[in-house]
Amino acid sequence: MDGSRAHARATFLLTALVCSAALTAGCSATSPRPVEREGPEKAPAVSGAPTIRGSAGDLQAAYEKVVKDVLPSVVQITAGDSLGSGVVYDDKGHIVTNAHVVGSAQSFKVTLATGGGPVGARLVAAYPEQDLAVVRLDEVPKSLKPATFGDSSKVEVGQIVLAMGNPLGLSSSVTQGIVSAVGRTVSSGRSGGGTGATIANMVQTSAAINPGNSGGALVNLAGQVIGIPTLAATDPELGRGPAPGIGFAIPAVTVRTVAGQIVRSGRVTDSGRAALGITGRTIVGPDFTPAGVAVVAVNQGGPADRAGLRAGDVITAVGGSGISTMQSLSEALAGLKPGERTEVTYDRDGAEHTTTVTLGEI
Repeated sequence: MDGSRAHARATFLLTALVCSAALTAGCSATSPRPVEREGPEKAPAVSGAPTIRGSAGDLQAAYEKVVKDVLPSVVQITAGDSLGSGVVYDDKGHIVTNAHVVGSAQSFKVTLATGGGPVGARLVAAYPEQDLAVVRLDEVPKSLKPATFGDSSKVEVGQIVLAMGNPLGLSSSVTQGIVSAVGRTVSSGRSGGGTGATIANMVQTSAAINPGNSGGALVNLAGQVIGIPTLAATDPELGRGPAPGIGFAIPAVTVRTVAGQIVRSGRVTDSGRAALGITGRTIVGPDFTPAGVAVVAVNQGGPADRAGLRAGDVITAVGGSGISTMQSLSEALAGLKPGERTEVTYDRDGAEHTTTVTLGEI
C-alpha cells in the first residue's frame, strides 16, 4: 500500500457530534428556534468546484451571497430532547442528516429556515455504518429549498468553506474556514449516542464544528454542499475536549449515494463498503496491549472462508496496514472496495501466514 493511502488512514481520537452538553463534540443542545426566512423551491443539482478571484470586497460579497443562497436549505431537527441539523435533499420533503442525530427516534420536529413553525417528519431510514439518515416531512411547504450538492472529488486543500447549522442550538449559524485535508479515514465512538462508524474519504476542515452542527452543511463559495459535518477531533491533553479547528465532514458523493438509495428504496441496497465476512474481536498480548483481531466466526462461503481463514486465526495486517484492534481493521477496510484483492496476514497456532482475499460487501 502506498504512503498516501496509509496517511489517509491515520487514526484520530474522535467523537461523534452526539447529544452532549458544553463544548464537546455533539449533535444536540437546548436552543431558541431558528430565524425563519422565505425562499424559492428548487430541485437537487450537482456541480463542480468553483474558482474564486477578485478583491477582499469581492470575497466578502461572495460570503454574503453563499449564506443567502444556502442557509435556507439548512434545517433544525428536534429528536426528543436533542437538537441537530439537516439539509434539504429534494423538493419532495426529504432531509438528509446524520444517523447519530436521529438516534433511535422515528418521528421529529423540523424547523425550516424558509418560514413557518415546526413541521412533523418521520424517519425513512438510517444507515449507521456511514452515519447518515434521511427523514421526510409530513407536509411539504411550498417554500422548501433543496440544496445544491457539489462534486466533492474536486475539493482541494486550502479551499474556503463555510459550515452552516445550529451549533449549541444557535439556529442558522455560520462559521468559516478552509479545507485542511481530504481523504481522511476516521472513526467515531459509540459513547453518548455515536454510531461507531468508520468513514473513508472525509473532508477535514478548520471551520468551527460544535454540538448541533451535525447533519448541517459544509459549503464552498459556489454555494454547493461539499459535505455533511459529522465529527470533531478530541484532544486527550484537554481532557478529551474538542481539538480546535479539526472537524470532519462526510463527502457529498457519499451523501448522494447513501441518501439517493434511501430515497429510492427505503434502505441502502449497495453499500460500496468492503468486508472480509468475519465476526471478530480485539485481543491483547502478554503486555496487555491490543495485539490483533481474533476471528470468532467466518461467514460460510464468504471472502475469508474462500481464502482459507478460520475461527481462531488472529489477523495482524490487511493490505500492508498493521491491525491491532477492530477499529484499525474497520479503517483498513474503509479504504478498499468490494471485489478488490488484498493480502491478509494472520497468526495461526503461533505461526504467521499470508493469504489473498477477494473482498466482499457489507
